[in-house]
Amino acid sequence: MNNNDMMEKEEIFSKVLRAGRRTYFFDVRSTKAGDYYLTVTESKKFTNDDGSFHYKKHKIYLYKEDFSEFNSILNEMTDYIINEKGDEVISERHQKDFKKEYDTDNTASETKVEDTSTEKFTDINFDDI
Repeated sequence: MNNNDMMEKEEIFSKVLRAGRRTYFFDVRSTKAGDYYLTVTESKKFTNDDGSFHYKKHKIYLYKEDFSEFNSILNEMTDYIINEKGDEVISERHQKDFKKEYDTDNTASETKVEDTSTEKFTDINFDDI
């Protein structure tokens, strides 16, 4: 049995979240004993100077015995961020019309920037796994 056959048998259920240059893969896999676990892979695309590109991947493995505590901490952390900073994306890289708070000639005029993107934060509920 080759590696591709092993991967096909190991992968049970998958979802993909595309988020700009990043893609997140959520994969339910099976252990040798037949139990399930979750892998979350972040894949980020990088472009080289010559126009070619490559991907950097980071993966975490999450096992059933950790689901409850992981879910609790993830919810606590995401709630904290939303409560402290709101759900509007304020990163220069995410907003094409982002304006800095100051002007180089010190005659800054106030400009309100509204988030018109359709990308929104998605809640992940690990209880459904």
